[in-house]
Amino acid sequence: MWCLRLGILLPGPLFHAAPRHGLHKLASVQSASTLPKRKFQGLLYPFSVLDPYLDRSVDRTNFQLFQPCLEDIVKAEQLFLPSRSNQIDYLSSAVRMDHVPALTQPEVCFIGRSNVGKSSLIRALFSLSPEVEVRVSKTPGHTKKMNFFKVGKAFSIVDMPGYGHRAPTDFVDMVEPYLETRSNLVRTFLLVDGSIGIQKADFIALEMCEEMRRPYVIVVTKIDKCGHGALLTNLLSLQDVVRDRTSSCFPQPILVSSHHFSGIYLLRCFIAHVAGKVELSNTAEGQAKHHLCNHVN
Repeated sequence: MWCLRLGILLPGPLFHAAPRHGLHKLASVQSASTLPKRKFQGLLYPFSVLDPYLDRSVDRTNFQLFQPCLEDIVKAEQLFLPSRSNQIDYLSSAVRMDHVPALTQPEVCFIGRSNVGKSSLIRALFSLSPEVEVRVSKTPGHTKKMNFFKVGKAFSIVDMPGYGHRAPTDFVDMVEPYLETRSNLVRTFLLVDGSIGIQKADFIALEMCEEMRRPYVIVVTKIDKCGHGALLTNLLSLQDVVRDRTSSCFPQPILVSSHHFSGIYLLRCFIAHVAGKVELSNTAEGQAKHHLCNHVN
């Protein structure tokens, strides 16, 4: 099996998608594979860049639970490629549960503090479909509604309003009923700014996710906005929070940079896997399937 590991060559036949005009230069794994091997490795598995800076005594297990093979990452990417049979687009917006679209396919949602980079992240996920309109603003609190996007018949993605600064006054009335009653919701992604660490408002959101007792994952954004030392400090503090204060959170944080595209391919694969569309062939530690199964329902 061709897995991406240091010192192993990349198998060209895995790549099926031809380059398309108007795409971000790093939108696909194929385009990223032209970079130097170490940089490519860092884009696929961002933690590999931080690993050398950690003391040997630090347990790395929970940072490497989900580390799929390159083949699996490429399979997941195909789901984000638009075609006649795989239409990817904005679907609708809603401010109340009686306005949300009736969908049956698996669904994931993204919530986070205002200005955490939520809409930028979703736009990066959809970078293979640049015609999909994901509004990104420099003004915190721009997203005021639940915005639904369909990824063919595979799954749907929801961009939730931001909490904290300039959050909609009805944020709780909008978000809590969705998290509690949305039957096809398979995973919530809670975004935390990696450059500043977990904040008071994030703890409130984390407690809300815990009360719902539904599986969620922490996505650490803006990992390019601070040095390795500060990022590792914030990650280790976050790891303590997950260990001591959560029971429904997947142990591994997903590290991303929407600007550099670090972790975007891994997150696509994670979404495709929890939606039941990509079965993992292998994992670095051989434990991801077990942990993911424990957090599916």
